[in-house]
Amino acid sequence: MTATGTGRPWTIGPLSVRLHLRPALVASALVAALAVVGTVTLMTGDFPLTGTEVWATLLGGGDGGSRFVVLTLRLPRLLTGALVGAALGVSGALLQGMARNPLASPDIIGFTSGAASGAIVAFVLGASSIVVVGAGALVGGCVTALAVYAMAYRHGHTGARLILVGIGTTAALTSVNTFLISKAPLHDAIAAQSWLVGGLNNRGWEHVRPVGLALAVLVPLALAVGRRLTVLEFGDATAGALGVPAERSRRILLAIAVALAAVATASAGPVAFVALAAPQVARRLAGQSRPALLAAGLTGALLLAASDLLAQRLFAPTPLPVGIVTAGLGGLYLIWLLAAGWRRA
Repeated sequence: MTATGTGRPWTIGPLSVRLHLRPALVASALVAALAVVGTVTLMTGDFPLTGTEVWATLLGGGDGGSRFVVLTLRLPRLLTGALVGAALGVSGALLQGMARNPLASPDIIGFTSGAASGAIVAFVLGASSIVVVGAGALVGGCVTALAVYAMAYRHGHTGARLILVGIGTTAALTSVNTFLISKAPLHDAIAAQSWLVGGLNNRGWEHVRPVGLALAVLVPLALAVGRRLTVLEFGDATAGALGVPAERSRRILLAIAVALAAVATASAGPVAFVALAAPQVARRLAGQSRPALLAAGLTGALLLAASDLLAQRLFAPTPLPVGIVTAGLGGLYLIWLLAAGWRRA
């Protein structure tokens, strides 16, 4: 197996890979930071634990109380947040690499708003099961992605138009979502509005399994197909000459990105700005010209896990929805991103 790139070559038996030192160090640091944030999350709360007690419980020890607090209450929430953040990070990296624009993320170009519309319709129709609401979000996200792509498609080039059409679609879907909530019965409207903020309260193992399974399938696909992004940067004609069908590759990449965003939204609601910020933060940390998928996923996992820790502890004992924290941090990041672009122009 040989990976493309300019990193240092390493050979182990029949395998040959290129190791890029700085991205590898960044990925290791992100994993270490995620472990620290996760340990602090599992230690703190109404029933505080020491780090020794947490790790003893994770390794199969601990008393009954520690096992209940760690394994039943806190660990599923932590894993759901980390997996959702990873899905959003990889989804954002795929879209930004495909469109070659840092504003291309599923929450900016309408995919998560479409998923939210599907979930709200499920609420309005009386659904109470997380499976039904999640299915509604998946259908809404996929239908919106198809509509945005169809409206943006012109002669095989979809980059800038994809973003403009997506922003318009987001605005239209936001008004539709508000209308649906205003017409829903009070109980359903409260549930839908609470879900729209994006949160990880009361997440259990039934939320971890679907998003974990989806990531196990979609992330390897993204890593395999994502290598085509390097060729697509040279233009459609060059990509075609090198044997990479440009438009078919974009459709596959778009489908994977939409599936990741829809699964994440179905699990935690439309959590804002993680998909926008994670790829750019990872790109700057790794010193690369475009977002690396694995680093973007790890950054997304760390951002959402750290944001959820803040959401639980800032105003304890009353936790905030994590979507409020990510929206606040993401808004500041978006202002900085636009200001930096304006200065360069």
